[in-house]
Amino acid sequence: MRLRIAAVGRLKSGPEREILDRYVERATLSGRSIHLSPLEIMEVSESPARRPADRMQEEWTGLQKPMITGARRIVLDSRGKSLSSEDFAARLVAFRDGGADAVVFQIGGADGLPEEARKDADLVLAFGAATFPHQFVRLLLAEQIYRAITILTGHPYHRG
Repeated sequence: MRLRIAAVGRLKSGPEREILDRYVERATLSGRSIHLSPLEIMEVSESPARRPADRMQEEWTGLQKPMITGARRIVLDSRGKSLSSEDFAARLVAFRDGGADAVVFQIGGADGLPEEARKDADLVLAFGAATFPHQFVRLLLAEQIYRAITILTGHPYHRG
C-alpha cells in the first residue's frame, strides 16, 4: 500500500528537511516487508489569497491534486482524534488489509483546512490539542508512520 503525505508549503533545505528525508527513507525501506511502501511527499504551494477563508479553499483545492484514486484519506487537524502509536499502526494495517491501495495524509497550511476537508475524510487525526506549524506536522507524521512500521515489524525502535 502506497503512503503519501500531501502538505501545503515547501520545506526548504536545512535540518527540518534532513529529518523529514531520514524518516521518509526509513519508512520506505522498512515498510516494504509489510507492504506499506513507498512513503512519498507531495508539496502544494501556499495560497497568496488575502482572506483566510480564500487561502484555505485554494490550498484545499491544491491538496486534491496529489490524491490517488481509491485511496483512504487522513486529514491532519487539531480538532481530530488523537491515537496512540499502536492504534495508528493498527489503523494503517486495517486500511491495507481492507484492500486500500494507498493512504493519502493531507496537511493544510497556516490557516488549516475548510470543513469539507474533515467531513469526508476516512480519519481526522490530531497530534494533541496543541497547534503546531504545518511544516513541523509533516515531520511528526513521517516519524509516526515510521514508528507504526517498526511496531508492525517488531523492530526495537518503538519501546513504548
